[in-house]
Amino acid sequence: MHFFIFFTIPVNVVGLGLAIYAYVNVPTVITGLIALAFFLITIVAVMARMFALKAQDRAARAEEKLRYFILSGKSLPADLRLSQILALRFASDEEFLALADKAIEEKLSADDIKKSIKNWRGDYHRI
Repeated sequence: MHFFIFFTIPVNVVGLGLAIYAYVNVPTVITGLIALAFFLITIVAVMARMFALKAQDRAARAEEKLRYFILSGKSLPADLRLSQILALRFASDEEFLALADKAIEEKLSADDIKKSIKNWRGDYHRI
């Protein structure tokens, strides 16, 4: 994750800025194509990051649905928003069900859910 955020995206953005600067100062077909290429590469890099995060969100939702089913024998309530589900993944098994019910009843935000967790369960595999 850090390589992508702190290297790939900044290099693309700086390259795009330099390519636009070069095109403005020397407006030729070559500098225009270079600027266009950097623009497209930057868009692809940002979209790749967005797709990866969306896939991780879907996987986390599926994991928490399974976890809820294993712990309760019922399906995860549809009233929970994705942000709430993603916050609940940090709760230990002992407090997960009660906190899920509380999140629905009190319409807790993701931050409120995280603040309510007593036994934190880290998610160290998310990128």
